[in-house]
Amino acid sequence: MRTTQQMSITLPNEMADAIRTKVRAGEYATESEVIREGLRALLSRDRAIESWLQNQVSDAYDALKMDPSRALTVEQVRARLASEHDKTR
Repeated sequence: MRTTQQMSITLPNEMADAIRTKVRAGEYATESEVIREGLRALLSRDRAIESWLQNQVSDAYDALKMDPSRALTVEQVRARLASEHDKTR
């Protein structure tokens, strides 16, 4: 039983050129390796976002629903961001 499947994809010229450049530079042996690595990175990012949503965002949302007084106004958020921005100057 095969563990791989052949696919045909269409890419913009710029992306196809980038893939060929990586192979020519010796970073990857084949175009398929470049695509697989890109897909691995995409899946890893998706897992990280899902984890962040489940472990941090949902808890913050639940806490806010239980105690709406914790919410900040738009003005408070802007003031906090401005203060943080001023600190970096």
